[in-house]
Amino acid sequence: MKSVNLYIPLLLLLFLAGACGTKKSDGASGALSDDALLDTVQHRTFNYFWDGAEPNSGLARERIHMDGVYPENDQNVVTSGGSGFGIMAVLAGIHRGYVTREEGLARMERIVSFLETADRFHGAYPHWWYGDTGRIKPFGQKDNGGDLVETAFIMQALLAVHQYYAGGNPQEKALAARIDKLWRDVDWNFYRQGDQNVLYWHWSPEYGWEMNFPVHGYNECLIMYILAAASPTHGVPAAVYHEGWA
Repeated sequence: MKSVNLYIPLLLLLFLAGACGTKKSDGASGALSDDALLDTVQHRTFNYFWDGAEPNSGLARERIHMDGVYPENDQNVVTSGGSGFGIMAVLAGIHRGYVTREEGLARMERIVSFLETADRFHGAYPHWWYGDTGRIKPFGQKDNGGDLVETAFIMQALLAVHQYYAGGNPQEKALAARIDKLWRDVDWNFYRQGDQNVLYWHWSPEYGWEMNFPVHGYNECLIMYILAAASPTHGVPAAVYHEGWA
């Protein structure tokens, strides 16, 4: 998720904004209206995550080398948090008709099938996996277990997919039910490290809590506290938010 490659869509937006401006088109050759500009950015963002996905998992690669050369042999490494952004982009693409509803459902089923068997740690996902096997790729020496922030990023996207399909046909409802199980499996309370009123970013089966990173606000990690409070199975008490985050 921390790879600069995931900021390519933002850079594209800035480039197009600088090249085309933000005013309505007056008919000049090559100019884009505001709506056309936003459509272009949205469609190309979708393409980045749809065409660039790791083929076995359907998730977002940590890095995409357009020349196909991967000196570190990491073309199959996928990112959990970045995949959350990708899942949301694909969901928007399905709704916009960039792919058919059936094609989109097949991609989401592939993603969920991978997540059901990939390495998890008390229900939480690691930062990286090998997309071809589902085994963890350590983000650092001691960062080889659950990453609660990245888990929150992908889980919020999965919950959006759940809501999108929950009222659909039987196949779509079945996918929504599988996502609900993944959501209920995340043990947010475990990541309080002994019932402290704060959530910890990392836990490792080998190094335990040695990363020692309690997460306080205010930053992009707010979604982790929201989901932890909302969990129907492992919800944290209000004091965790008030003392740990706010």
